[in-house]
Amino acid sequence: MDNQKKHVWMHIGAGSFHRAHQAWYLHRLLMQGDTRWSIALGNIRGDANALLSALEKQHGEYILETVTPAGERKYERITSVKKVLPWDEQLTALVNQGADAETGVISFTVTEGGYYLDTEHRLDPKNPDIQADLQGEARTIYGTLERILRQRIKRKAGPVTLLNCDNLRHNGERFRNGFLAFLALKGDMPLLDWVKNYTTSPNTMVDRITPRPTADIAPRVAEKTGFKDLAPLMGEAFIQWVIEDDFIAGRPALENVGVEMVQSVLPWEEAKIRILNASHSCIAWAGTLIGQSYIHESTQTQSICEMAWEYVTQDVIPSLSPSPLDLNAYRDVVLDRFRNPYIQDTNQRVAADGLSKIPGFITPTLLECYDRDQIPRATTVLPALFFLFMERWHQNELPYTYQDGILDAAEMHARFNSADPLAAFARDEALFGPLASKASFERLLRDTVQSLRSWIKEQTTDLVVSQ
Repeated sequence: MDNQKKHVWMHIGAGSFHRAHQAWYLHRLLMQGDTRWSIALGNIRGDANALLSALEKQHGEYILETVTPAGERKYERITSVKKVLPWDEQLTALVNQGADAETGVISFTVTEGGYYLDTEHRLDPKNPDIQADLQGEARTIYGTLERILRQRIKRKAGPVTLLNCDNLRHNGERFRNGFLAFLALKGDMPLLDWVKNYTTSPNTMVDRITPRPTADIAPRVAEKTGFKDLAPLMGEAFIQWVIEDDFIAGRPALENVGVEMVQSVLPWEEAKIRILNASHSCIAWAGTLIGQSYIHESTQTQSICEMAWEYVTQDVIPSLSPSPLDLNAYRDVVLDRFRNPYIQDTNQRVAADGLSKIPGFITPTLLECYDRDQIPRATTVLPALFFLFMERWHQNELPYTYQDGILDAAEMHARFNSADPLAAFARDEALFGPLASKASFERLLRDTVQSLRSWIKEQTTDLVVSQ
């Protein structure tokens, strides 16, 4: 890579996580004097326009507040976003930047549900958003990249790395398979061949808890830094990024700022998704069901913490062993991070997108337990909690709006209005794959749901008495 040439890392998905994670790493490179790479930031949808406008006014700069479990706060002005890409319905700025030869990496964070994959990890062509993109729209990452890369070919801009930064197992590989399937359905063979030959999609593992910004951050940032930030955010002090070193058009020297560049991310990925992500969802669903609002208070509730601990210890660690990681130590670090009261991470944020998290984070452990003739009692607690959570959603009794990128509200309400909602849930192949036809799993799920109903009643009774 030319040591003098300037390169652009374009990111699609102007959410908090990118600004607290990938942008932080590139900022650290700039602080070391390596100015070869900078970020151009944009969004597929118009829901981030206020944020993009705020960042534009600040020339892409903002303050990141990080906090340790002991309450130690640190403030950094992140300077790696050098270009803010305004949104319009045609994605004009996004397409122009992505098609520019100086753009060597296009990364994205569109949540787990944003890839529209079924339980076999194949693209779901029936999804309305995918259907719309097949007709020429750009609602999804696939339609967006099709538009960008078509223009890139026209400009002869050369190869580019397509980097998935979402919590999706084998995220680069599964995104790539989905994208190639989309292009095949579209019938665009020249573009499909170009993508195969002139792009790479490394797998990655990303980790930093980043809650949605709350109103108290800006005043604290102003007091501590003197900067009246229009787009501040906060995250935990812990951060990790593991990437397979397969960049087709050059890359920043990420290894100089603590990124682990590896041949395979699999051990880190599996540990993170099953131990951290699935436990996080377990705690959020359970905490919501007994009237709690924050991850730390739910993790500090002994019975909820025990659910997560037992799930990892009884079922996940045997599934992932042997591993180059100390899985017991990783479990304990994760739970300690969740107990951090200063993050103020909400159960609402973590509870989101359960319809993607069940098949992605949880069902693999269920299947592996059955494969080794072990009854997955501890893991079954997680989908049972989600069933009870969605039952509350159906009854309009959740304390917040539930967000799920692949939720068909009418279909879900119909399920809960049926004669046996739990049977419909247990037999859902999109959630449980081959377990959907396993009678013993359905019985286990019924028993677990019934047990959790009693637990919820006990917990809420204790809460009323304590008040």
